[in-house]
Amino acid sequence: MIKEVFKQLWKDKFAKAALIVLGVIYFALFFADFIAPYTKDFSDRTMSYVPPSKVFTIDENGKFSKPYTYNYVREFDQERLEIKYTLDRSQKHYIKFFAKGQPYKFLGLIKMNRHLFTTDNGGRIFILGTDINGRDVFSRLLFGGRISMTIGFLALFVLFPIGLLYGGISGYFGGKVDVIMMRFAESIMSIQSFYLLIILASILPAGMTSTQRFLLIVIILALIGWAGFARVVRGMVLSVKTQEYVQAAQTIGNSKLGIIVKHILPQTTSFVIVAMTLSVPSYILSESGLSFLGLGIQQPDASWGNMLKEAQEFTNILYRPWLLTPGFLIFVSVLAFNLIGDTIRDVLDPKSKVR
Repeated sequence: MIKEVFKQLWKDKFAKAALIVLGVIYFALFFADFIAPYTKDFSDRTMSYVPPSKVFTIDENGKFSKPYTYNYVREFDQERLEIKYTLDRSQKHYIKFFAKGQPYKFLGLIKMNRHLFTTDNGGRIFILGTDINGRDVFSRLLFGGRISMTIGFLALFVLFPIGLLYGGISGYFGGKVDVIMMRFAESIMSIQSFYLLIILASILPAGMTSTQRFLLIVIILALIGWAGFARVVRGMVLSVKTQEYVQAAQTIGNSKLGIIVKHILPQTTSFVIVAMTLSVPSYILSESGLSFLGLGIQQPDASWGNMLKEAQEFTNILYRPWLLTPGFLIFVSVLAFNLIGDTIRDVLDPKSKVR
């Protein structure tokens, strides 16, 4: 079934574009250490708010040349009372590919120092400029995306097994068991996860690391989100448990848990696939929103949410638009997931498309 769904996705031009976009994003995030010209700890305070580097392929004589760039020089404009950057055209810095640069550990395990691109000694290249602390925005986008784009899947690994089993047991046994379990699930659903996260984040110790905060956000999102999923599964189980193959399994003496896991829950596969695809964007937005408010991933660790926080200042929006790049990537990623989810729903439930 998965193979057939993928074929249908590839036939739909919007879903195909979404798959390609997400594939490129996740590929770049996986190889972030190699693609990024600088490590996640790089910072040059003298290069605060440097605009994107200009790459030249034609020299001063009008001939084609190897790609090169110039460093920016920081100056203070006494008339306007502002800092400005100008190109230092006294020295070219050629861009080198697959060259040695800052050492790093690929995936935190393998020691390497090769980067996709870098410059010669003394050169600086900032594809998307720098932030207030002189950190390369392009490199931080790659490292921060690992958090923003994986939190949804990690939450689903906790949420869906709990919701499936809970909803399956509730729907199969029915009666008082169903009533008690569903009332508990409804009480969980009444909790607003975003506000709960804000309250918990505000009372957490200041000494917590970003990793600990990340895991806490994943766990809270999962422990609150399972209830709504379990309620839908329970409704599907109520209609499936009266089927003849379920009664046959009961007749030959299969255990109740075995019947639920082996015969009933597999019938909810189509719904699970659609729900998973449509749930990921909400978790991406939740993490980004918390980090944007300063309650999620903390500096100096990067996530798209806390990177976007710097762009909320009006002057940055006007004069430093490169700081808005994390918001654009969040928009593109969420849109791509929603397009894929809608197409999968149409494939697995053609009646929904007619409606």
